Amino acid sequence: MSIACYVLVHNIAKRHNVGTLARSATAFGVSEVILVGRRDFNAFGSHGSTSHLRFRHFHSLSEARQFLKEKDCDICGVEITDTAMAVNQHPFKKSTAFLLGNEGTGLSAKECEICDFFVYIPQYGCGTASLNVTVAASIVLHHFGVWAGFPERTREGSKFVVAERPVKQVSRNYCAEKADAVIEERKARRENASNGFFDESGHSNSASNLLDALFVDD
Repeated sequence: MSIACYVLVHNIAKRHNVGTLARSATAFGVSEVILVGRRDFNAFGSHGSTSHLRFRHFHSLSEARQFLKEKDCDICGVEITDTAMAVNQHPFKKSTAFLLGNEGTGLSAKECEICDFFVYIPQYGCGTASLNVTVAASIVLHHFGVWAGFPERTREGSKFVVAERPVKQVSRNYCAEKADAVIEERKARRENASNGFFDESGHSNSASNLLDALFVDD
């Protein structure tokens, strides 16, 4: 059985965290980073690792869940809950997508609803209530890679060998979409704007949230 690992990010508050998260994702064998809601992100901190990852976008959590279930993939929420299991117990059964919540508030009730199970990271010191989302992701992804038996990357000297960058690159830090999906999103945004709707963060749509252009190959 082929095991795959996914990272599911829903409206992450600090967009630069996606870049740092991408660096950990490619280090620990993640197949895809799935963005739900906001499509734009800041690649700061990625050190070029975003070019080695596939990014996929969905407008809603239900769409993302359907995609993952079609791949026979569990969805694991990284959150302290009553039923959460310690990640070092490796409570995994098959391909898994790890859902990371907002840095300040954690996973919402809507996000928890799509999760099949939860893991938490045990702490042994008394100085902090939680970890940064990218630090938490790194720990969880490493544990999953150990459980899944992913082959260790070749080393050269004191570092791991980095693969050649893919030929096709994108010109902006947006998750690419097909043209018809972009048209539908723009239509929905116009309708929401005319009705006075706001996005989930409580702010009106700004230029940085709008998809002004499709990806083009460099």
